[in-house]
Amino acid sequence: MENAVPKYYDPTTDMIYEADSCSPLRDAWLNADLELTTLGRGTYPGKALHEGELEGVKSIGYWDIKKLQNWGLDWHTNEGIEICLLESGTLGFEIKGSEYQLQTNNITITRPWITHRHGAPVADLSKLHWLILDVNVRHPHQKWEWPSWIILNNNDLNELTLYLRQNEQPVWNANNEFRNCFIEIGNIIKHSQSKPFDSKIKILINQLLIVLLEILKAESVELDHSLIESKRSVELFLNSVKENLEEEWTVVKMANDCQLGVTRFTYYCKEITNCSPIEYLNRLRLRKAAKILLKEKKMPVIDVAFKCGFSSNQYFNYAFKKHFKLSPGQYRKKAV
Repeated sequence: MENAVPKYYDPTTDMIYEADSCSPLRDAWLNADLELTTLGRGTYPGKALHEGELEGVKSIGYWDIKKLQNWGLDWHTNEGIEICLLESGTLGFEIKGSEYQLQTNNITITRPWITHRHGAPVADLSKLHWLILDVNVRHPHQKWEWPSWIILNNNDLNELTLYLRQNEQPVWNANNEFRNCFIEIGNIIKHSQSKPFDSKIKILINQLLIVLLEILKAESVELDHSLIESKRSVELFLNSVKENLEEEWTVVKMANDCQLGVTRFTYYCKEITNCSPIEYLNRLRLRKAAKILLKEKKMPVIDVAFKCGFSSNQYFNYAFKKHFKLSPGQYRKKAV
């Protein structure tokens, strides 16, 4: 990716995920196992987008799978809002522990903090279109900033943003107009080597968003303001930090990671965990250390301390004994 790849922890799978690099898809494409017609930036596969072309678009295009595959996209997040359309075939899709079997004309919508995967576990015979558009957010509470070439009037754009921020239903049904927008975008990308594409695709993306707004309005979308509160951003961070305990966290660094001030971050952390950020971090580190001590019985205590993010063996011993009423060595022997 162009910037540092964001990481997210999903408590439903107890795993950490990074923004998608599409490696399995790239490998299948290079092996000529499918047709891939895309424009992208960074590690996304396809024809590279250059500066000044489709600003804010991370990846756009489609795959067309006509023979059996042995891969599926792994759990991941994206660096923007991802909108997909299944033009034909079927395709497994998972999000937050929920499984879907996508059918023709299904739409999927995910945000940068939502872990998901298409082709779960193996990509089916399918033609899937997608757009990953960066709206300059990585956390639910942040204000969306659409690219300047999105020309919906203020009322329509504000309404669309409201629906997309305060409702995270992942699967919808497309109409013919929405479907045709994606198909036409694919046709333009397919011939982009010989014909200009930037203006045409921008017009079609605007049309796509207008039609998406109409689809959402017709479905009487239920809004949930709690989805965009700062507290939710803190909750997501507190889940993700479980897989980054070795990092040298400070309260300032944790707050910055959430794009919040220290006071507000600390307030929500106490409300969610009933302890300060550092107390919560140390409890997670001690819990991890206890598991390692039991599982890796030959690992030196000092290595356990550093593996769990403690900066010194002395402080680790002190904190461990205070919490468990036993030294690390005594804890390990007692469990034998």
